[in-house]
Amino acid sequence: MNWGTSGQRLQVPAKRYRIGEVVRYTPFSRQTIHNYTIMGLIREAEWTEGGHRLYDEKVFGRLSRIMELKESMSLTEIRRVLNAEEIAQDGLGHDDSGPSGLHTGHRRPSE
Repeated sequence: MNWGTSGQRLQVPAKRYRIGEVVRYTPFSRQTIHNYTIMGLIREAEWTEGGHRLYDEKVFGRLSRIMELKESMSLTEIRRVLNAEEIAQDGLGHDDSGPSGLHTGHRRPSE
């Protein structure tokens, strides 16, 4: 295939991580990742057809922030801080290509 020089650019597909990959690259257990998702501390980027959660790269930054805040806050306080930071960031016009809105609990994709 010849792409030439007409300014065409390849679009790199976003990397999605299954929960096992998130566990492999972080100090968190599978159960902790699941619990953090249910609590709304982190959120999935999408779901597989089989109903499995897929996370994007932003989950690693969010988990790092949770680790920082856990030293002095409860998980409920952390959720408030993260939600406030997200609202402030959205208010500044930052483009967040992930799902919009605050995740408040377990939900499966519509069929």
